[in-house]
Amino acid sequence: MSAAAVVGARSLRGHPLLRGVRRWWWGWGGWCRCLWALSAGSAAAASPSAGPSSGSGALSPFDRRLKRKQKNWAALQAEPAKCEYLREEVGGRIADRVFDITRTFPLALDVGSGRGYIAQHLTKETIEKLIQVDTAENALKNAVESEIPTVSVVADEEFLPFKEDTFDLVVSSLSLHWVNDLPRAFREIHQVLKPDGVFIGAMFGGDTLYELRCSLQLAELEREGGFSPHVSPFTAVSDLGHLLSRAGFNTLTVDTDEIQVNYPGLFEVMEDLQGMGESNCSWNRKPLLHRETMLAAAAIYREMYGNSDGSVPATFQIYYMIGWKFHESQARPAQIGSATVSFGDLAKIDVLLSRGKK
Repeated sequence: MSAAAVVGARSLRGHPLLRGVRRWWWGWGGWCRCLWALSAGSAAAASPSAGPSSGSGALSPFDRRLKRKQKNWAALQAEPAKCEYLREEVGGRIADRVFDITRTFPLALDVGSGRGYIAQHLTKETIEKLIQVDTAENALKNAVESEIPTVSVVADEEFLPFKEDTFDLVVSSLSLHWVNDLPRAFREIHQVLKPDGVFIGAMFGGDTLYELRCSLQLAELEREGGFSPHVSPFTAVSDLGHLLSRAGFNTLTVDTDEIQVNYPGLFEVMEDLQGMGESNCSWNRKPLLHRETMLAAAAIYREMYGNSDGSVPATFQIYYMIGWKFHESQARPAQIGSATVSFGDLAKIDVLLSRGKK
């Protein structure tokens, strides 16, 4: 029984079981945050078994071929929409940010579009034509309907097959956290944008699925005497602004939010993650868990994080980012020392305004 069945709706926007949360966990939960943070750091660290080298020379943490297979498998399920509630929710929030920009975009690009989770929320008055790019051809073939004219292209987020200065807008929702070379991906996006073009994206953040991660690690420590990473490492929000700036973006906005979904239990969480195409694809992942360890993890999950109604929460931290490509027409900050009024005069603002009117 999936979370979508518990909620009983295809879209979770505004549903009480899907809520934004901003809270810190202390006690055992706080200790677990430190525990899995160390695990995530070690998973991203360079090691001989981490996998092949990427184009930048750094070791690649993710098996991109496996991720493509996972996404293709998820797109071919009988009811793929029942596990897409989170992607649809975040896609709608990305669309809201597009609507906040009062202009029409003649040509836009959706990087890691999947089945078109952003496009279904957009209108042809805002975007005249949309190119959807994803590594999974099955997701593109089974895209949801949109009123915007779209073209599908099978391509990798790190190697966009487009000329420089092509798009007025680039969007991306819940895809870039699987990229091996995130700085390169940002540079590719910046390159295909036209001057004064904007990039609006969302990706999972470091606190995502901390309940699941802690429960699995504690169960492994108890039953097997050690633990392995079972949830992929994520980028820290403190790094995003720096990476976007290095890629050439300016007028940056980075903010974070958390979405919490309630499930019947640990096994339903993992089932829906598989249905989303979000199963772990790290090179140093453990191929399987013993049955006793899984049962212990489910019990720990319910004991530590369970709700009063018997369900368990799963937290998804989302990073939203907006960056612009430079153009001469864009507003610039004033030069240092050019101010004509000091902060000390702010208390006299009414007097200063009255003098200006005279």
